[in-house]
Amino acid sequence: MRPPARTVRHRRQQLRDRDLVGAFLPDPRQPELLIAKAGSDTSAMAAEAVFRNVTDREGVPLHVTDLAAPGKGDPTGQGLFFLLVALSIGSYGSVAVIGAAGAALRMRIRALVGLAASLAVSVIGAVTAGPVFHVVDHDLAAVWVLGWLYSAGVVAIGIGLHSFFKRWTTLVMMVLFVMLNFTSSGGVYRPELQNGFFGGLHSFWTGAGFLEGARSLLYFDGGAGFGGHLPTLVLWLVLGGLVMAATARFERRERSAARRGGAAESPAGSGTAAWAEEEEEMAEAVAVAV
Repeated sequence: MRPPARTVRHRRQQLRDRDLVGAFLPDPRQPELLIAKAGSDTSAMAAEAVFRNVTDREGVPLHVTDLAAPGKGDPTGQGLFFLLVALSIGSYGSVAVIGAAGAALRMRIRALVGLAASLAVSVIGAVTAGPVFHVVDHDLAAVWVLGWLYSAGVVAIGIGLHSFFKRWTTLVMMVLFVMLNFTSSGGVYRPELQNGFFGGLHSFWTGAGFLEGARSLLYFDGGAGFGGHLPTLVLWLVLGGLVMAATARFERRERSAARRGGAAESPAGSGTAAWAEEEEEMAEAVAVAV
């Protein structure tokens, strides 16, 4: 017997809120499966495969209703995942260039260069996903903001870590923002089809914050948890700022130790200049932290 209308409405709302992967409505003659492919094409396919097997055994056709279909320019729903890949490559590639060419620069300068790099990466990504390939056919500015927050967080963390990992920074970035990031993002398989480790990462990792935030914005009218994904991206950007601030303080202490080591060979009058330089560097570290 088909469920009452109130139950059907509730199931539809749960799908729009992305609380369900699929909702099966039994009926002796025409059972129906409600899905939302824009949330995850693979999850929707899995739900359809399960319930089609049930209806095939009963000898009745299964009617599938898609409540949230992807855009025309992204029929499989994978376009946003490829945008995430492009933003990630551009971001940690920028870190490698900044680390190699700007290692001797003050942290404030590196932070400004990183900000400009993340802005460029996010603009290129938005233009490519929008006017070029039409993956994003509306709310392009909002998706760009999400992309910039994501890229800026990755670049900030990379710049901060480079002083410690040096030539190994690219490997560390690939672990954080490729191996862990892409797998847990939900681009191919959402948490319900993953193991507990990557499913757990999905709830707070930055790639999932961008991808699920963009999906909620484009296909679910800014609902379906969008209010939780945006703070995730902001928190990762704040984390990047804290890493840079800690690195700036570490570098200042290293320079101060080097100066003290050479103070015995310096004229006595150089103490005032060294003190002034140390005060300037301390102010710089505070500015970066803010």
